[in-house]
Amino acid sequence: MAVWDVAIRKTLGAGAGRFELDVAFASAAPRLVLFGPSGAGKSVTLRAIAGLMRPDAGRVRVGAATLFDAAAGIDVAVERRGFGYVFQEYGLFPHLTVRQNVAFGLRRGWRNPPRHLKEPSVERALAALELDGLGDRLPDELSGGQRQRTAVARALAPEPRALLLDEPFAALDSGLRARLRAELVGLLGRLDLPMLLITHDEGDVAAFADSVIPIEAGRVVERHAAGNA
Repeated sequence: MAVWDVAIRKTLGAGAGRFELDVAFASAAPRLVLFGPSGAGKSVTLRAIAGLMRPDAGRVRVGAATLFDAAAGIDVAVERRGFGYVFQEYGLFPHLTVRQNVAFGLRRGWRNPPRHLKEPSVERALAALELDGLGDRLPDELSGGQRQRTAVARALAPEPRALLLDEPFAALDSGLRARLRAELVGLLGRLDLPMLLITHDEGDVAAFADSVIPIEAGRVVERHAAGNA
């Protein structure tokens, strides 16, 4: 059975700025990478899978769950899709501690978790990401790797069905990118979760992909043999 089964269409903009996404892929790979240049449609596809954007037509299935099916009238709300989402620049709140950041959004309407909260799922996520001694620190007191682990811990706290990662190394210099990539590879090796990552970097493909879906100009294209990871 496919872990990922996606076939979506979406038209964005109009006139000269019109962009048409028509992407279809199915894969049993637990670690899938959507690869392509900037503007290819990777982020739009990821947002549609997460439920942050509604396609014009098509379907999104992950494992046995149908999350979107235009023909059947199914559109599961974003908070019920069960994804952990790691944003490109991590999206940590500077005024919240590590523990508060991890707890953020764990409960509906909970946008300012208590500073000394002891929530079991938060503590499990902190322990799993080796952050249990850093829960009271603020993001600017953390190293780059610790900030990355905090973002992943926040994604894991609700016990998601899968992780979605939005170009988590794109804004980093090459040295830091290599170090944090290696650290995240190690973290994911300890997690039994499907993962979908989008990137334009061949290094990410080599490090993370069980399978690669190349995207250009809103379409899935054939990946040339010379570029296979």
